[in-house]
Amino acid sequence: MSYLPKDLSVLAYANGFTLWHYTTPDAATLVDNSGYFNGASDLLRSGDMILANTGTAGTPAAGVLVVAANAAGVVDVTNLSPFGASNTD
Repeated sequence: MSYLPKDLSVLAYANGFTLWHYTTPDAATLVDNSGYFNGASDLLRSGDMILANTGTAGTPAAGVLVVAANAAGVVDVTNLSPFGASNTD
């Protein structure tokens, strides 16, 4: 699949920072590729965070993506940092 604008929503905005939520059946390894969020380049700023639910149609993953760069319409986000990492204690 690809980025769908209807699945990106604002959770909070303050001081030039936006916290987003995005849900998709796409795998995290696809979502965190440079260019995936190009359709939202007019919205996303470097440093914004995206809480993501990925792989909703198969192997789900949840975590945070950080907008690393947004230049000339090309958006690059960091790899998904997962929530709920196992505790080895």
